[in-house]
Amino acid sequence: MNHRFPQDKIDAIYEAIQARRDIREFNQEPLPEGLMDRLFQAAHFAPSVGYMQPWRLLHIKNPKLRSKIAELVEHERLTTAEQLPSRQRDFLKLKVEGLSSCQEVVVISLMHGREAHIFGRRTMPEMDLASASCAIQNMWLAARAEGVGLGWVSFFDPHALADLLKMPRDATPIAILCIGCVDSFPDKPLLDTLGWGQRLQMADVVYTDTWPENAKSTPVSY
Repeated sequence: MNHRFPQDKIDAIYEAIQARRDIREFNQEPLPEGLMDRLFQAAHFAPSVGYMQPWRLLHIKNPKLRSKIAELVEHERLTTAEQLPSRQRDFLKLKVEGLSSCQEVVVISLMHGREAHIFGRRTMPEMDLASASCAIQNMWLAARAEGVGLGWVSFFDPHALADLLKMPRDATPIAILCIGCVDSFPDKPLLDTLGWGQRLQMADVVYTDTWPENAKSTPVSY
């Protein structure tokens, strides 16, 4: 039995993967009808180790709450800049979030009580984070296929954000997602275009059997 998708659908999947971008600039066009429900469903169908489904999605609707989240992000942006003395000026020129212009904001958190899940986590407890990251990637690819921008913001103190959103003590926020319509999608990732870093060669990341003695580490970009 042939389980292969039709070629046009295969091409569309690879196109979404290659054209996905971390978006920071949004316009004010309305999102497609029902988009958020479709993105949430895409996240809901993500794979998870031990079927724990550790992701929790908080759709931020309150403007005042959104403003406080933006304050937390700005505080962390400035704190990060202080830790980058050699590239501080370049870093401060970067736009690291789109909270002021995006149409929707979603905070992704690891669920509380996940320590009880042993299946797949006994020796690798970080698999809860890996599973939640798959949910985010599903949303990212679905958004790109819909022609909508999505940006993953990681500039925040997770404890401060958890307190702001009244999360249980052992729930951990891992991402703030900015979602909205865009004028265009860049041909290359922004940090590549600005010279902050570049995509590695395949030979530098794909090995056979054992780790090569001359393997390169990822260049430091700070």
